[in-house]
Amino acid sequence: MARMVWRRFLYHKPAVVSLAALAVLLLAAILAPLLSPHGPNQIDLDRQLALPSWEHPLGTDHLGRDLLARLLYGGRVSLLIGLLAMAFATSFGTLVGALAGYYGGWVDSLLMRLTDVFLCFPGLFVLIILSLALRQLPIPALRGTALASILAIALVIALLAWMTVAKLVRASFLSLRHQDFVEAARAAGVTNARIIWRHILPNAISPVIIASTFRVATAIITESGLSYLGFGVQPPTPTWGNMLKNAQEHMLQTGTNGPWAAILPGLMIFVTVVAINFVGDGLRDALDPHKGQGANPPTQSN
Repeated sequence: MARMVWRRFLYHKPAVVSLAALAVLLLAAILAPLLSPHGPNQIDLDRQLALPSWEHPLGTDHLGRDLLARLLYGGRVSLLIGLLAMAFATSFGTLVGALAGYYGGWVDSLLMRLTDVFLCFPGLFVLIILSLALRQLPIPALRGTALASILAIALVIALLAWMTVAKLVRASFLSLRHQDFVEAARAAGVTNARIIWRHILPNAISPVIIASTFRVATAIITESGLSYLGFGVQPPTPTWGNMLKNAQEHMLQTGTNGPWAAILPGLMIFVTVVAINFVGDGLRDALDPHKGQGANPPTQSN
């Protein structure tokens, strides 16, 4: 099954190219100390808004900080927040959807009303309030650190992103809970927990995988927006969002040239989100054999 899905995915050329691009971005972020000789917060006031050169391949910002280093280290933070938010949202959404879809009745009604309540929240307003409230995590060793901000923002984004996953998982469980293989497991005395996690969930995992992929892209955009508004990870820790904010503020205040300082982080956000969306499209087609011709590689006749 996995090999068939992989073959279908490989037939989706934009998804393959996007997956390769994401792999390069992720590897570059991990190897940031090796790829850039400069630190992300290393200030050189004699090299403000320097043009690209051998010493600074992508130039510098208004404080003389190397843009390549800041893009790489900022990618670490932005991608980490996206992945953490996806993991939190997918885990909680899967739990809620599985319980609601399997048990039905008052459990389903209660959990779905909870989901509807979260769907009614004004997203950006709640994100700003929660990001401020949760920044001081109740962990003394992390309080006030960049890691605390990263975890808090990932958790905040996840709190407003799990509902779609929950509804998808619930729909799948409702269609699967009365199938013959589930009834056979009940007749054999298998516990409800084992039926949920070992029998039904593996058959309902496709929409979860697809939704999780798009959650990463949404989380990166949300984090960038929060950082752009000043409520995300705080400087000097670089993220693509606060790099864009700092560059634009400097350009508006001084009128100084140097648009590449704003263009580059914006381009990284754009490329990453588009690539993730293409990968999600490829996974959707690969996991759904009835999606169309693009989901299946051509077969050769004898």
